[in-house]
Amino acid sequence: MTAVGQPPDDRVTDVLIIGAGPSGATSARILAESGYRVTCLEQGGWVNRIDYPSDKLERDVLCASSWSIDPNVRQGAWDYPCDVSESDMHPLNFNGVGGSSMFFGAEWPRFVPSDFKVRSLYGLADDWPLTYEELEPYYTLLDEMVGVSGRPGDPAYPPTVELPMPEAPIGRIGVKAAEGMNKLGWHWWPATQAIMTRTHGDRGACARRGMCMSGCPEGAKGAFDVAMWPAALAAGATLITEARVREITVDKAGLANGATWIDTDGREHHEAASIVIVCANGVGTPRLLQLSTSVLFPDGLANSSGLVGKNLMMHPFVGVLGVYEEQLESWLGPFGANLYSLQFAETDLSRGFARGAKWSAMAIPGPMELLAKYADLPIAERTGAAGQALVERGLGRAFEWAASIEDLPDESNTVTLSPDLVDGSGIPAPKLTYRLSEDSIRNLDWNVERMHEAHRAAGAIETKTVPWMPAVGWHMLGTARCGSDPLTSVVDGYGRSHDVPNLFVLDGSVFVTSSSVNPTSTVVAFAARAVEHLMETAGNQKVPV
Repeated sequence: MTAVGQPPDDRVTDVLIIGAGPSGATSARILAESGYRVTCLEQGGWVNRIDYPSDKLERDVLCASSWSIDPNVRQGAWDYPCDVSESDMHPLNFNGVGGSSMFFGAEWPRFVPSDFKVRSLYGLADDWPLTYEELEPYYTLLDEMVGVSGRPGDPAYPPTVELPMPEAPIGRIGVKAAEGMNKLGWHWWPATQAIMTRTHGDRGACARRGMCMSGCPEGAKGAFDVAMWPAALAAGATLITEARVREITVDKAGLANGATWIDTDGREHHEAASIVIVCANGVGTPRLLQLSTSVLFPDGLANSSGLVGKNLMMHPFVGVLGVYEEQLESWLGPFGANLYSLQFAETDLSRGFARGAKWSAMAIPGPMELLAKYADLPIAERTGAAGQALVERGLGRAFEWAASIEDLPDESNTVTLSPDLVDGSGIPAPKLTYRLSEDSIRNLDWNVERMHEAHRAAGAIETKTVPWMPAVGWHMLGTARCGSDPLTSVVDGYGRSHDVPNLFVLDGSVFVTSSSVNPTSTVVAFAARAVEHLMETAGNQKVPV
């Protein structure tokens, strides 16, 4: 256990935050800068920038073992395992300061306005209890706080979108991808990214290593340990690391009064608080709420609707590799997207499925990443001389169009408590039950054909479908959805529990629908709006006595 920032004392903290990832860090900073006494409990610890594998010769070995993005492979002391025996996709997360932003590719698109009202527009799923226009000021605020780069004027968004830093170079990959999209008349735009293109403070400008997902040695990537926590700590927030939360506790009136947590020596502690905010991601949050049972809440905390852990959405993902004659220097990053396309993001029911997809033109930083695209081949065709031939043919001359699709909420896709698997403290692990719908399969197949078409239009001499799944569960959403009706939602439009008025959920669990774009900018914008509302309504806030 290590506490940094404002030292704890005997006074009850105003706000206890569980989870030091993007939404936890954002909430802590805004509240602390506004004078609130804030404590954050984080299951993992700090990672030093010099320890990232990205600039190490042994990077590929580390990324397949102790630095794997899959906690079931990584098996670190900070992790909890995930039961994926009944899931088509595996969660990829990180327990530590900054959360899974340590491993994210830093793509930073916003939801488009229609994403908040798909029921009103298309008769699908449910509308959010807020609009793009209500969230837009907080998108802008977080762009500035994180250090976001991009090019204004994208016709896919309202003209009010401005970015604090110029876009990263799209490189030869981007030029080649754009050539094909232009021939087809399809939308593309330089990607908006939580990546600094100018040095600021101790954060260097992007060096284009293309290894964003194994840590940015320059600190250019907006992982929240470097982009948000220093300011939160400077404002007086307390961050307690290696603190595994076992239960959110409640008083006799049913108000949250803190959390019980376990340190690295197995000792239990209790952190008392007037308000509790849960920011443990779309898997960790429903797990913790289900662990927090009592006489008042026998089915788990904040679960009178029965929807805690239901409607899991994970953004199914597929790619198409294109190999070209010319040198594209396709090892140059950023990794997540040199450019992206929302050509097929909006609903068009004539395609035979419900919602859309976001495309990204992605770098291939090294030979192992290239060979991974051929993982479906027999081993004799991708190792030894055959593997070397694949590398010589494609390294620097290939890039991937990749599509993430919107999967609609389905109550049968769930996070529950595993009956068999436990973490290092003996606490039940989360169990994911997630099956691809027929609609999602049709969506994936349709976009695969279009991505082959885009590569061919750009002059590719070879195209190949890349079956990424099941290892694509970067985005875990929807398991404590927001809404106006307590019968059909877990929290309201500001993340406040319908059942426990001083308990908030401010991570991707609150999503009603998932869009097809990366969710982090929307997660933190929602959190910023919620804590601002929390402060504005503090005079009416119920707290334990």
